[in-house]
Amino acid sequence: MKEKYLINRRRAIITGLTSLGGLLLSGCFKKTLPPTYGSLLRAGDNLTYLAQRGLLSQRALAVEYQKSDICSFPATGNTNPANPAIKASYNKIYQELQANNFKDWTLSVEGSVAKPGKYSLEDLKKLGQRTQITRHTCEEGWSAIAEWTGVPLSLLLQSAGILPEARFVSFYAYDNYSESIDMPDALHPQTILAYSMNGGDLPTQHGAPVRLRVETQIGYKSVKYLQRIVVTDKFIDPNGDGAAGWSWYTGI
Repeated sequence: MKEKYLINRRRAIITGLTSLGGLLLSGCFKKTLPPTYGSLLRAGDNLTYLAQRGLLSQRALAVEYQKSDICSFPATGNTNPANPAIKASYNKIYQELQANNFKDWTLSVEGSVAKPGKYSLEDLKKLGQRTQITRHTCEEGWSAIAEWTGVPLSLLLQSAGILPEARFVSFYAYDNYSESIDMPDALHPQTILAYSMNGGDLPTQHGAPVRLRVETQIGYKSVKYLQRIVVTDKFIDPNGDGAAGWSWYTGI
């Protein structure tokens, strides 16, 4: 399965080179640029975004593995929002939700949607689910494979009535972290809001009760401890220009 995927991916890259060349010489180039184009600190976005969007199908799936491939999964850089000793990420509301086993947790969906509102964990589960075993590739150089179960983000956006002009989705977490992705990644079948890891409830160190999984990008785009989702028609970089030194777009 993995070998077949790699062959198809190489084939897509090779056959797409001619198309990319035409794209670079055409008026379509500007339409394909990342929203961070022109930012010196985000210059790395330009090549990866153009190559990913120009060469590969926006529906191309990341490799999925077998249960036997699941391995130890570190939680490096983790900050538990319920821990008051870590002032930068402490959140009293999260602390109270955790104490009640997240029974009162809800996810707010706002912005360019017809029906903004709040979704409980049970509401999300009713929308449908997807289980996938994928590799998490960390910006720090390590990787790990785990099984994730959750609701495809596309189903949540459908339920909220995503408006035609919507182009980006921003994610805000209880630990004060935030990120955003464009609509192709938001609607990708493997982009899910995961509430289960390796067959059990999502552990605190991995973002309980619900985290984002963006399998087409590097790990830091998969926001933990989700609190709020905002759909927009204009680009908003929640972390600011070049925050933390990472690119906005990190396709893999």
